Amino acid sequence: MSGLLALLDDVAAIAKVAAASVDDIAAAAAKAGTKAAGVVIDDAAVTPKYVHGFSADRELPIIWRIAVGSMRNKLIFLLPALLALDHFLPVAITPLLMLGGAYLCFEGAEKVLHAFAPHADAEVAEDFDTADPAHLEEEKVAGAIKTDFILSAEIMTIALATIESPSFAMQAITLAVVGILITVAVYGAVALIVKMDDVGLHMAATGRTGAGRALGRGLVRGMPKLMAALSLIGTAAMLWVGGNIVTHGLEVTHLWPWPYETIHHLADAAATALATAQGFVSWLVTAFFDGIFGLILGVALIPVATRLIGPAIAAVTGKKKAAH
Repeated sequence: MSGLLALLDDVAAIAKVAAASVDDIAAAAAKAGTKAAGVVIDDAAVTPKYVHGFSADRELPIIWRIAVGSMRNKLIFLLPALLALDHFLPVAITPLLMLGGAYLCFEGAEKVLHAFAPHADAEVAEDFDTADPAHLEEEKVAGAIKTDFILSAEIMTIALATIESPSFAMQAITLAVVGILITVAVYGAVALIVKMDDVGLHMAATGRTGAGRALGRGLVRGMPKLMAALSLIGTAAMLWVGGNIVTHGLEVTHLWPWPYETIHHLADAAATALATAQGFVSWLVTAFFDGIFGLILGVALIPVATRLIGPAIAAVTGKKKAAH
């Protein structure tokens, strides 16, 4: 009997440790997710554009394919790679993070440039041939997963830097939890956003009350404006998140700490000048100047990417421009 009681006591002790570990993982995941919130907003704002122009019955399948690709990016590729780097070569994480931030700046600046000076790339127009919807869908999904890989790398790296546990297993589990929860949250929100106009049409047609039908019509009218706003937010988020990652990396590596220190000095000065909402003002000023820095860097990278990196990748992959 005493042996049985001792066994039960050991089981209870193990259960307490397990429960504490679950609490620690949940707390660490919540903290890591909060730190990566800026990139998460970027991810959620950017993704809806990839289903624009497709029939309603293809929207959810496309989102599902992108979500599966995002989960694969995080759990199969990024999680083991980041844990290995953190364990064997932690000094490489910041430069890799800065490369991802520079890519976000380039993407954001390209969108800003296209908004002010619309242009078409003949190869892109040929590749995204709307006469073949299946091919267009494949290209859109591939492009979305590629962009998601960069954003997921930023999210997972920021999350990993936030996890304070010395245990390798705790880091791995927490990082996996962060990746799963963020993917579900982002693509669940995207699915709701892109189907909201269909919900509005259903409400407008079948609503039992005048208020319900009016709300449905309002949703239908409002969705194009919401999508335009999300596109704008996504572009701004690319610039401010990318700019912040690069300036912070320059400060951490001591290559050029001036931009990071100057931006934070301006943010602190603006916050202390006000009696209320100091935290929000500090964030707003920081995001604004990070965005300006990101835009300048992105514009500078456009000729580098289009005239040097792009042709080099095309030469390596064999996708050279066709003669016309």
